Amino acid sequence: MQLRYSFRLYPSAGQRSSLARAFGCARVVYNDALRARETARSEGLPFPKTGDLSKTLITEAKNTPERAWLGEVSSVVLQQSLRDLDTAYRNFFDGLKGRRPRMGAPRFMSKRDTRQSVRFTANARWKITPGGKLSLPKIGDVSVKWSRALPSRPSTVTVVKDSAGRYFASFVVETGPDEALPDMAGEIGIDLGLTHFAVMSDGRKISSPRFLRRAEKKLKRTQQALSRKQKGSANRAKARLKVARAHARVADARREFHHQLSTQLIRENQAISVEDLCVKGLARTRLAKSVHDAGWSAFVSMLEYKAARYGRTFAKVDRFFPSSQLCSACGFKDGHKPLAVREWTCANCGTVHDRDINAALNIRTEGHKVAAGRAETVNACGGAVSPAA
Repeated sequence: MQLRYSFRLYPSAGQRSSLARAFGCARVVYNDALRARETARSEGLPFPKTGDLSKTLITEAKNTPERAWLGEVSSVVLQQSLRDLDTAYRNFFDGLKGRRPRMGAPRFMSKRDTRQSVRFTANARWKITPGGKLSLPKIGDVSVKWSRALPSRPSTVTVVKDSAGRYFASFVVETGPDEALPDMAGEIGIDLGLTHFAVMSDGRKISSPRFLRRAEKKLKRTQQALSRKQKGSANRAKARLKVARAHARVADARREFHHQLSTQLIRENQAISVEDLCVKGLARTRLAKSVHDAGWSAFVSMLEYKAARYGRTFAKVDRFFPSSQLCSACGFKDGHKPLAVREWTCANCGTVHDRDINAALNIRTEGHKVAAGRAETVNACGGAVSPAA
């Protein structure tokens, strides 16, 4: 499988200027290609092919006074910008055909976007120097903070400047089956929540860190300072950067928490089952800020790709599965219960259940059926739940 590794870059002042030039040239080529295709669509003409756009907007444009500065950056960066537009159109049309979730049509890039990126492939002849620096064409040798060794030779590198003004190098590498971990006997079900981020079927409860809630006071001060600055001023740009850095610290802490917990669960268990939550629906309720602060989707995605990487079994239980209504001891369905009810007694066998631990046990049992391809349960409304693909 393909994995992406990101490392912090520390370019010099001259290298930052060269990267800004590369970001701008890639954006101009992307916008020119999008404009050409939109013009052809409005006139009823077929879409220009990528090869024709490359010849017109890159090769020939470099010989014109208006676009002569395109020759100051690597041509691979400009070619990749056209491929990014092809990908955007492909995703848009696949969404219309139902092959993937719907997304909007490609839009023009703005020079005021706070996040910029360019991609270098092997054709650009970039390399990692013996001294550990990243050598990029027409930019130079950039200092890298290596936090780990790459498992294999990377195929591409993407240089990203985020909203907080930080630079990152993102490498795409191929991993093989040699990374599979030794088999374990444990199976675990996970019930995700807000008070407790995760409740395990073995009784463990992981408290929710609430990174955004804890940083709200500082975020409020920085955002108030930003609102007082005059638009277009240098002080406003500095204040905006402080706000972006405060949000970046929250996002980094949340991501680190997700990585540590998901790696621990993958190492300790052979099979992991979670509930397929409707995060978009929950984010439209009064709990929206807490739902986004928890980051359930990112955590489940980490569990899924790490399970595939290390040879573990991962299963998603249908979101309509009544995990809180079934008795994990006898399987009796005891009906709907308000969220205020944290403990209940089964009317059939008399077992006293902790609501979250009981749900995690039911998710583990159902996840085992889903993984075996034989799940046939009843949802909360009494209808059949089909097994996952």
